[in-house]
Amino acid sequence: EAVSELMKKRDGLILGICNGFQALVKLGLLPYGEIQPLTADSPTLTFNHIGRHVSHLVNTKNVSRLSPWMMKETLDEVKTVPVSHGEGRFSATPAWLKQLSETGQIASVYVDAQGNPTQDIAYNPNGSDGAVEGLTSLDGRIFGKMGHSERYTEDTYKNVPGNYRSGIFESGVSYFL
Repeated sequence: EAVSELMKKRDGLILGICNGFQALVKLGLLPYGEIQPLTADSPTLTFNHIGRHVSHLVNTKNVSRLSPWMMKETLDEVKTVPVSHGEGRFSATPAWLKQLSETGQIASVYVDAQGNPTQDIAYNPNGSDGAVEGLTSLDGRIFGKMGHSERYTEDTYKNVPGNYRSGIFESGVSYFL
């Protein structure tokens, strides 16, 4: 009831990172936008293809600005983000992937060194279908992603090249200003 009130009456936002993303998907909030039972073909998050925990830096690309969480992000910009999970593989049927892509709900994807979405385990460490790293509800106000954007500070990753700065938190604040 509180989540429904937040979304329907208070124009709120919800962000889920890693396990939070899992919770949003398992509740149906992603991709449906409301808590509801999942069907046999509903998108889900499940065990990594390699069958164990992964923890390293990956590159992702912003592919949609549907979400208010992405207002301060640049479309097609590649970001370096830490991942650390054992159940981070996004799994969806080809029909679901097509629908999510067409509606702009796929917010970010795992990319290779050339910035192309990929299934290569070196760049998509969990084997996510469609290389999906981040997903939004249809109205964009619910956003989930596997990469730990919150783990970046100006004092981290100094010796590893990459674009680490995320605009999602600033975007979330700006939504209410």
